[in-house]
Amino acid sequence: YGREDLDVLGLTFRKDLFLSTLQIYPPLPENERPLTKLQERLIKKLGDNAHPFYFELCDIDQLQLPVGSPSSVTLQPAPGDTGKPCGVDYELKTYVGDSPDDKAHKRDTIRLAIRKITYAPDENVPQPTAEITKEFMMSSHPLHLECTLDKGLYYHGEPIKVNVSIANRSSKTIKKIRLSVRQFADICLFSTAQYKCPVAVLESEDGFPLNPGATLNKIFTLVPLLEDNRDKRGLALDGKLKHEDTNLASSTIFDPGVSKENLGIVVQYKVKVRLLVALGSDVALELPFTLTHPKPIEPEDPVITQTETNPPPVAAVPAAEPETKNADAPIDNNLIMFDTSGTGALLADQDDDFIIEEFVRMRLKDHSKNDSSEA
Repeated sequence: YGREDLDVLGLTFRKDLFLSTLQIYPPLPENERPLTKLQERLIKKLGDNAHPFYFELCDIDQLQLPVGSPSSVTLQPAPGDTGKPCGVDYELKTYVGDSPDDKAHKRDTIRLAIRKITYAPDENVPQPTAEITKEFMMSSHPLHLECTLDKGLYYHGEPIKVNVSIANRSSKTIKKIRLSVRQFADICLFSTAQYKCPVAVLESEDGFPLNPGATLNKIFTLVPLLEDNRDKRGLALDGKLKHEDTNLASSTIFDPGVSKENLGIVVQYKVKVRLLVALGSDVALELPFTLTHPKPIEPEDPVITQTETNPPPVAAVPAAEPETKNADAPIDNNLIMFDTSGTGALLADQDDDFIIEEFVRMRLKDHSKNDSSEA
């Protein structure tokens, strides 16, 4: 992070957490594996100069991210800040050289940003609960506060329900209650620093003041959203790609045996409940929880019937007239037009088309932006 001109002074605000290199051409026999449907269709369209490769988040002898590697996180900069923001990001760099030992040059290199996100763990997260008993001077009985969340794992944008139970047996009067969702971001660069940032705040006087001897049982709802915190500097966000918005950073899932220093930025969330007591010290407690993305559902294989495999002649649709191509357009807009007849089209994975369409859309957007800047 920081300005690039500081590197000339020998001040590099950077720490490499993971590095792996793979030769994709000429292909090595130990790196061979069956092609995916998307790779087969891309090779069919792009020709012999397309060279497939892969990397996975598992322990294999290929381009890989190790188990327990940190997710992509970015600290939100202030409106006037310049330079690259602090965060953890991944970059896939492909370059051409005469030998495996050649260094990468900018003219022979392309870079692709990759976002690694965290999904909800498979195991059940216990329901958070906490209680505290506070004794005051000149009071014969204490003040008891007990709080419980409806569950321990939430998805981004999901409301958090806090069940609050207060038994005021003391001689003090409780003026009001304040609830907040706080984000804790530990930055493990060269020295550990911590940012604390409230992302949702609720203050209520409903049912208050709570006089001595009274009780209160109530459920409060909090919704932490990035839309309400875009002006807060140092807020941890999920790493975002170009032309895409993001959300609050997901909670860091700790893997056994992984050092905290190797995670770059550690993100945690807690609900804080505070009772404001008249003529006495406040009473507060915290409830940790997990905020993350839902695990995507894997698509099922399509079922092909006999009628779909051999459609009747009357159902055939005549091919449309091809549009006239612009001779000056350097981008092939027909990139996603694969074979749409026969069994191969029925077996084609629809998700592959979405990926390629997004790829073409991004290229067209960048191309139009360059044309407007040159003009």
